[in-house]
Formats: sequence, C-alpha cells, structure tokens
Amino acid sequence: MLLVAGSLLSTAPTLGLTGDEARRRFAVSGANEIRRAPRPSRVKMLLGQLASPLIWLLLVAAAVSGALGEIADAIAIAFIVIVNALVGFFQEHRAENALEALRTLTAPRARVRRDGRQAVIAAAEVVPGDILLLEAGDVVAADARLLEANRLSTNEAALTGESAAVEKDPRPTAADAPLAERRDAVFLATSVATGTGVAEVTATGMATELGRVANLLATAEHATTPLQQRLARVSKTLLLLCLGIVAVTAVVGLARGRSPMDVFMSAVSLAVAAVPEGLPAIVTIALAIGVQRMSERNVLIRRLPAVETLGSATVICTDKTGTLTTGVMTVRELWGPDHHGVLAAAAACCDAELADDRRTGTGDPTEIALLAAAAERGIDRDAIERERPRRAVTPFDTDRKRMSIARADGVLYVKGAPEVLYPLCRSGTEGAAEANAEMAARGLRVLGVATGAGPEESDLRFLGLVGIADPPRSEAIEAVAAARAAGIRTVMITGDHPVTANAIARELGIVRGGEDAADRVHARATPEQKLAIVKTWKQRGAIVAMTGDGVNDAPALREAHIGIAMGKTGTEVTREASDMVLADDNFASIVAAVREGRGIFDNIRKTLVYLLTGNTAELLVMLGAGVAGLPLPLLPLHLLWINLVTDGFPALALVMDPPDSDALRRPPRPPAEPMLGRPEWKGIVAAGILEAAVVLGVFVWGLRAGDVGLARGMAFDTLVMSELFRAFAARSPTRLFGQVGVFTNLRLVGVVFASVLLQFGLHQIPVLVGLFQLPDLSAARWALALLLGLVPVSAIELAKLARRSR
Repeated sequence: MLLVAGSLLSTAPTLGLTGDEARRRFAVSGANEIRRAPRPSRVKMLLGQLASPLIWLLLVAAAVSGALGEIADAIAIAFIVIVNALVGFFQEHRAENALEALRTLTAPRARVRRDGRQAVIAAAEVVPGDILLLEAGDVVAADARLLEANRLSTNEAALTGESAAVEKDPRPTAADAPLAERRDAVFLATSVATGTGVAEVTATGMATELGRVANLLATAEHATTPLQQRLARVSKTLLLLCLGIVAVTAVVGLARGRSPMDVFMSAVSLAVAAVPEGLPAIVTIALAIGVQRMSERNVLIRRLPAVETLGSATVICTDKTGTLTTGVMTVRELWGPDHHGVLAAAAACCDAELADDRRTGTGDPTEIALLAAAAERGIDRDAIERERPRRAVTPFDTDRKRMSIARADGVLYVKGAPEVLYPLCRSGTEGAAEANAEMAARGLRVLGVATGAGPEESDLRFLGLVGIADPPRSEAIEAVAAARAAGIRTVMITGDHPVTANAIARELGIVRGGEDAADRVHARATPEQKLAIVKTWKQRGAIVAMTGDGVNDAPALREAHIGIAMGKTGTEVTREASDMVLADDNFASIVAAVREGRGIFDNIRKTLVYLLTGNTAELLVMLGAGVAGLPLPLLPLHLLWINLVTDGFPALALVMDPPDSDALRRPPRPPAEPMLGRPEWKGIVAAGILEAAVVLGVFVWGLRAGDVGLARGMAFDTLVMSELFRAFAARSPTRLFGQVGVFTNLRLVGVVFASVLLQFGLHQIPVLVGLFQLPDLSAARWALALLLGLVPVSAIELAKLARRSR
C-alpha cells in the first residue's frame, strides 16, 4: 500500500525508522512482495479445453455410437477428444506463470537505516518510511523519494522503455510528470547504474509502479485467436447441418412407414457419420508441426493456437528498446577534425569499466558506449589509467552538466552537454552548434568533448561531438519492410523520448515519406497506454501482435491476440506473459513466423475442405440409398475405416505441406473472413455430389448383377479410391497438382500409395475379408474401382483449368 507524507513518514529520515515502528508499519502495509492472482484449478483448466462446439459434437457422436453398439467408433472418437484436451491443458498450464515471474525481479536484500545504523534486511521486510541506501549495482527494493544523490543514475528500460540511464536529482519534479521523467524517485526492481543515493520509501509491494503493472497484467486477457474463432464457426455450421440431416432423414423415414425408433437411430447414425472425427487431431498436429518448424527459426511457441495467429496478424505493435533496437547504447556518429582524438579524450574522462568482450561493462551506459567505440580504434582504457593516472576528478551533476578528470600528463579532460562547454572553450567550436542541433534532431544523445592545459575548467579546446544512441537492428529494417510488403502495419509503442522514437521509426521504415507518424509511433507510453493502444486496434477489428522485452510491455503482450517476447534481453515477466518467444531476439524472425503461420492456416483450410468433402460424399451415398429404398451401400465399419484411416493419413500429409511461395506477397486475411467461405462450401458440395454419384452408380450396377455383397464392396473400394486420389487436388484450390509440385510433399505420395495397398490388402486377408464383409474382386473389377476413383479428381483439376482460362 502507498503511505504518503504524514504520521507514517519518518520525522528524522537520516536516522531511519526504529525497529518497533518498522514492525508496526509492516503490520499495516504487509510484505513488500508482488502478490499472485488466484490461479485457476487444474480441473477448471482441463474442463476449459472442452468448451468448443466441435468437441461437444464429438462427445455426442461418441455417446450415440456407443448407444448404437458401435463401440469401436465410440472409443476412437473419445480418444481423439481426450488427447486434444490434454494437449491444450499442458500448454495452458505452462502459460500461467506471468505474475509469479514478477516476484523474481525484486531485490532479495536491501540496505536500510534502522535505529540510526545501517542494516541489511530481506527486501520483503522493507516498509514505507524506510531509508534505502543505494550504490552502483544495487537493485532498488521499493519505490522511494530521493533525499540525497551523488552522480546517481538508474537503468529503468524494463519499466519505462527509456534506453539511456536516467540521471537522478533529489529536487522535486512535477507531480504529473511521466514516469520516465520523475528524476526525484527510484522504483522497485530497477538497477543503480552509477553513483550513490539515499531515498525514503514511499510505496511497497503492490502499491509500487511494478505492482501497478502486475495489476494490469492480472486484468489483461488473452484474446481468442482467429483460428479458434473460425473453427468455432465451422463447428456451429456442422452442428446445424447435422440437425438438418436428422430432420430430413426423419421426415423421409416416417413418410416411408418406418417405425419412429428405426427412423431416429438411422438419422442419428447419419449425423454421426457427418462429423469429421479427425479434425481436432488434424488441427493439433498442424499446429505442432508449426511449432517444430518455427523452433528451427528460433521462434519458441508457448500456446499452440498462437502458431497460426501470427499468420493472420494485420498489425504488429512493437516496443523499441531491445526489440527494434539493440538495447545497448552505441556511438553512432562523431563530429570534429580528429575523430580518434575525440574518442581518446572521451575515454580519459570516464568512470565506467569495460568488460573483456569490449562491448559491455559496468557503469553508466553512455560511458560504456564511449569506451567500446574507443576500444574499436585501439584506445585502451587500462593503458590510460596506467600511463596517465588521474590526479583530480570533478564528477558530473545535473547543475554542471559536465564531468572533468585531471591526469598526470597535465591535461584536463572534459565531457558534457555541448551548450555548457561552448562558453568554456577558446577554440574548436566553429560549426559545433549547427552539428549538435542536426544530430539531436535525428534522436542522438550528443556529448561535447574538450581538453585544457590546467586544473581549471576554462580556456579549453573544443575537440568535437559524440552522437550516442541505441541503434536499430539491421535485420529489423528488412523485417519492417517485409511486413509492409505482406500488408502488415508496424506500430512502435515506446516509453522513450518522442524525438528519439520518431527518428528510429523513420530509420526503420515504419514511417515513410509524408506518412503521418501519429498512428504509427507512440512515445513516452506508459504500461496503461500500451495496453489501451492494443485494445484500440482490436476494437478496430485488427488482429494484433505485440512484441516487447520489458516489464512495462507485459500487460499489452497478454492483451494482444499474440504476445511476442524477446528471449535474450527480455525479462522473465514478459516471456511468461507471451504466446511466443524469439530465442535470438531477432525481429526478422517474426516475418519468418508470419510465413509459417499463413502456411498453417492454408493447410488447415485445405485439409478441412478435403475431410468435409469426404463426409459429404459419404452422407449423400447413405442418404441417397435410403431415400431410394436401396440396401445399405456402406457398413458402419466401412465408414470408420474411411474416416479414421483412409481419410486420416492423407489429411496428415496435407497439413505438412510447405507454405506457398507467395505467402508473404499476399495481404493478411480479413479478420472477418471465415475458415470456409462460399467458394470452399461450393467446392465441398460439388465434389461431394460428384463422388456420391459415382459411388451410388457403381452400387446400383452391382445390385443389378444380383449380388449385394459385390455391390457394397465395389462402392466401398470406389469411394476409398476417390477420396485418396482427391487428396492430390486438395493441395491447392487454384493450382494444378503438377504446378504445386509432386516432390514438395512426398509424404502425400507415399501415404496414398500405402493406403491403396492397404485397401487392396483388405480383400486378401481372410480375417479382414470376414470382418469387413468383402467379396472377392477380380482384377477387372479392381481396375474399374481405380478408374472410377479418378473421376472426381479429374473433374476438380479440369474445373481449375476452366477458371484460369476465363
């Protein structure tokens, strides 16, 4: 809870609280911890996996099959439902750790002043009014108001999005200042970059800025994915079709004088046959294949439906720092007659320490950037300290806005704000002000560097300017361009300064030419504003992906249709709130994932069309025979074999198709576009009618020969061959099989060939012949079944040719 100035704030801040007072306040405020929201029970999570119309339909189908004595059907359908529920349960169980991860960010220990003496206590025991003692390397244990600051700066990128270290000053700032500009305060879970400080705790636990993010994260909801929405609509359509089939069959049966019970059982059997039992398994497998393919591109999927969602994205909202940029301050530009001399002088005026990798280090990020750039030019900071040890140091502060170090070589090295150095310099400033303004306009943080001959900061020689920024990732520029080409809008949402944000946005190509940046770049955004921006895009009907790496991004990631976290630089909170993680922190991996996601949707759609066409043909065969008063053309075991074996294997091969070559040259699918639109339903009905006509024709021909067993066997074989061969045409709704490429999916070729052999084997093995009640087929009749099976696929391919010639 937040305790403001008053009776609970220490009257003697420098002495700190007494032990008794600290215990009293602890009883009021509670532990300095981020509370976890109640997590759903495992039973509730498991039952939640069954909340789908298609699953309900399958459960009814299983129950009816069992009631009709079709135990094999019932077991097969129930098995599919259980496997899908378990897969979804385990995925969701892993995704419920976001708030827990917030606890890992806080400091385990804190240095405070109690009873007038320093003490190290558990961070959970810090209370409002405690006096925190801070130094470089510390993790701040609570939100606090500064009392003293000596060159104090903190890294707040994870909380505010500000890429540079924030210089702190005890002087009060405006009460309504943005979080990133509150220089008189430090915040829980941020780290001290440089200097020391003393601060009085104003908020702990859930009352802190981090706690506020935790509350936002708890209220943000994972959006239902487009795939889930589309499949739900398909399921409802199938449910209505099944009810229609039951009604038609009942009317026809009663009109023919059959008993009500027989009519009911026949109608329900047909409705069960209409359900594509393998669809949930096929969707799960398609997504699992996508998970595997994306992992090869360093994209880790945490929620299965998210695999396809990115392919539907119309907007990618992205954080700047660490996502589009490297997250590391870098010297990007030098101005002056001697660039080497500028860096040498700047390196001699630093307190930071460079690590062995010559890129990172400890201390102020700006100074680390200077030392790294100097090291690239062969300037060794250790050699400077060894050969020219420092004699006097005047540290940087917010009033002076500069720092100086006098060394043993008699030279005074100075760096700081250029406008502060100009009046102190006797030479070298010509053109500096213009260069400074031009560099600042491009979002660079500009430092001036000067040297003097004595200990006084006067009569200096201005050496030049250093432009420092967090540079964009080179691959991000290409990725933004590829996303634009794919019809996806990139929106930058950052806590950074507006000038910096707009400069980076134009450099990345997020904003081009005369485009208005207002809708594409949002600077100084708080966690609440990031969340609101994502919600606004969702309300406009967009499918929103959100990327980020900081704690302040986590609520928006959770709210988006798909949240994408950085794997290397991202916080644990962000990773746990996300649907997918970029293991290599490469924004370009998102575009590769978009291609895979679009391919997965295409594969699920084509497989669904393939399965429903087969179910339609089976229904029409059974319904047509019933209306005509003919014997059953297919036995229940025949339907089970077709749905779970002969259809199932080609469907599995279809969902493994690689993405089309033009996947990233197409605009995103409209969010309102159904999984199966009018063209797909027309194709399903037309192909189903054709298949059913061929099968019923061969069945009637067999009946005229006087042998029901022969007629049924010919109908069974013809339907199986027809559905197997039709799988080749199902690979593309517009391109011929030869254009798609035989060798781009060898699995399908192998599956069809193996399934033909299996069907042939049914007639050769005595046990199976008896089980399926199959007749002996001569070579001529077997060849006839093969030829008739080619009729539907040939008609589909000819129809493609006809549409292309128009």
